[in-house]
Amino acid sequence: MSGTGLSLFVTGLILNCLNCICQIYFTILYGDLEADYINSIELCKKVNILGVPEAILHAFISILFLFNGYWFVFLLNAPVLAYNTSKVYKKTYLLDATDIFRILGRCKIECFLKLGFYLLIFFFYFYRMVTALLENDANLIS
Repeated sequence: MSGTGLSLFVTGLILNCLNCICQIYFTILYGDLEADYINSIELCKKVNILGVPEAILHAFISILFLFNGYWFVFLLNAPVLAYNTSKVYKKTYLLDATDIFRILGRCKIECFLKLGFYLLIFFFYFYRMVTALLENDANLIS
């Protein structure tokens, strides 16, 4: 792995952090709706605005790894990439303020699953970044 691999995993790590923050924000919003700190219209506006950027960011990370030949990393991201693409294509990422209380449990489960996935991928990217850094240092020494 070269300096390109290092910069690729650093980029993936940073962009994945943004997706983690987005999912944490969604989790907080859903909790606020349950506690009646926010109304359903405000929640839907905030979640709907961030639905497509979150999917685009994840697609960008996945495509970066695909084009640079990191097939295993791309295949790790492929299920969530397919799910996000399906949601955007079918426009099911849009929440309706009148329907949100009926599907709130499903939205929270999806949010927790995505957050768990992004956290696992974060640690994987971090591990690969450290190994790339160590390999880069070993190449500089020899």
